Amino acid sequence: MQVPTFEIVLSKATMLTPNVRELEFARVDGTVVSFDAGQWVNLVLPTRAGEIKRAYSIASPPNGSPRFSVAVTKVDNGPGSTFLHELAPGARLVATGPQGFFTRTRIKEPGPSLFIGTGTGFTPLRSMLLDAVAKGEPHGLWALLGVRREEDLLYREELEALARGHADRVRVTMTLSQGSDAWTGRRGYVQTHVRELWAGLTARNEGVPHAYICGLHPMVNAVRELLRTDMGLGREHVHSERYD
Repeated sequence: MQVPTFEIVLSKATMLTPNVRELEFARVDGTVVSFDAGQWVNLVLPTRAGEIKRAYSIASPPNGSPRFSVAVTKVDNGPGSTFLHELAPGARLVATGPQGFFTRTRIKEPGPSLFIGTGTGFTPLRSMLLDAVAKGEPHGLWALLGVRREEDLLYREELEALARGHADRVRVTMTLSQGSDAWTGRRGYVQTHVRELWAGLTARNEGVPHAYICGLHPMVNAVRELLRTDMGLGREHVHSERYD
């Protein structure tokens, strides 16, 4: 099936962290952007060095509107991220998509879920989490976000508010690998905390949870190895997408 191509305009840009910029786009023709939480789009970027394409997971949940958001980490000397960090509201681009198979809609009974992400790898998981809450899913929806420092915690206030507002089913855990002495939360890589969170989610007796993992190759492999080999989970309950 042919992937749609459409024109978009940057409607709003917000710095989530010192080096992550969230960009909200809208289809110029006003058509609804139809996608499943977890999917991604390709952006066609007319940089000074020539046209390039970059894929970004959609960070916002499906809401029946012509708008969607992505979060872009500024990479030193990265032509794509530099271009998008400098893009001004009102600028127009071409996008293709959405596409991708890292979704919960492919599972007949999603059930309780543990979302495990690092950095902007958390963006498709945010889309899944917000979508599940909006749909009123009754099962446990637990999220584990890992970054280096406290200032790198993207969507922190939103996630904490979501957990407070839906304490019966939403739990958000944040861990820092290079936290300062002032940080009183969890420390270490995400895989340090997966086993404990999995046990807690399983104890809710809502069925075998599904794990959704997104980030860079080493983390994804480490968490998959922990879940599949050390903890003996079946392939059908472990879902992942790599950013590199």
